[in-house]
Amino acid sequence: MDAKVKMRLQWVQLYQKTGNASVSCRRCGISRPTLRKWTQRYEQQGLEGLQDQSRRPKNCPSPKVLEQHRQWIVSLRQRRLGPRRIQSELIRLHQFSLSTATIHKVLTQLGQKNLKATRRPRKAKKRYQKDTPGERVQMDVCKIAPKLYQYTAIDDCTRLKIVRLYPNKKAGNTLSFIDQLINEFPFPIQRLQTDRGEEFMAFAVQRRLMALHIKFWAFLKKVDSRLKWLRLV
Repeated sequence: MDAKVKMRLQWVQLYQKTGNASVSCRRCGISRPTLRKWTQRYEQQGLEGLQDQSRRPKNCPSPKVLEQHRQWIVSLRQRRLGPRRIQSELIRLHQFSLSTATIHKVLTQLGQKNLKATRRPRKAKKRYQKDTPGERVQMDVCKIAPKLYQYTAIDDCTRLKIVRLYPNKKAGNTLSFIDQLINEFPFPIQRLQTDRGEEFMAFAVQRRLMALHIKFWAFLKKVDSRLKWLRLV
């Protein structure tokens, strides 16, 4: 007799002897449904009922994916489409719907490898710069501490930079900084670009730039984008 059948027979015999399911389950270390199942099988079929039975389903459903469907999937795969795109194309072209998991399973069975993401080559970044040194010099002021302001000027061609510190950002300091630029830059300044700060828009600063024949462009922050630059000189 098989060891499993022998053990199940002992469960049934203990239950028949005691007549108490709780005691039998506690002694055998099994649950009530398990004891009930084997007891009913033994009463109906005898020792044959204690044998392991096949768990194969009685009815086998028809395959979900037919050969025609596989051919559709393969033809769409040749267009380098992934499961989601293949799903959309099946509905659009053949009015047939499959889940993406099923499509992926079919592709795996057919030995189709996953598509590799193709990256477009990055365009080389073109550095912004002017062709001639001094053609445009950008200047700005920022507050870095109480009563301490940093004036900065950068040439758009050579990236040459000059920085100076002042206790405030008045027109007098702007004139002083412009003199520093003229003395330290090894090339003439053709155009100066700033924002519309009062330290740059002062008449004294504008007259000085006109006398030096330096063009002045001020950036408009809160106006129509079509009027981005205001040319004052």
